[in-house]
Amino acid sequence: MQIDKLRGKELDQLFQAVLSLKDIEECYTFFDDLCTVNEIQSLAQRLEVARMLREGFTYHKIENETGASTATISRVKRCLNYGSDAYQMVLERLYEEKSE
Repeated sequence: MQIDKLRGKELDQLFQAVLSLKDIEECYTFFDDLCTVNEIQSLAQRLEVARMLREGFTYHKIENETGASTATISRVKRCLNYGSDAYQMVLERLYEEKSE
C-alpha cells in the first residue's frame, strides 16, 4: 500500500478526526474547514467515478456525467483493479445503508 509510506502521527490524527465525526453535518463543517471546495469536489468525484466504473459505465459516459478527466478515470480504475479494495468496501457499505 502506498499509504504505508505516509503513516505517522499526523495522518493517524487526521483519520481519528474523521472517525470521530458523528453525522453528515459534522462532515460538511469539518471538511469545509480542512479542504478547499475543489479538493472536496475532487474526492467526491473519484468516489462517483468508482461507482460508475463498478456499474460498467464507459469512460465517455463517466467523463460526461462527472467531468472527470480520462487520467482520473484511469487512476480510479487501476485502484479498483489492483488496489486494496477500499472503493469496493465503501461502495458496498453505502449500498447496504441505502437498502436498509
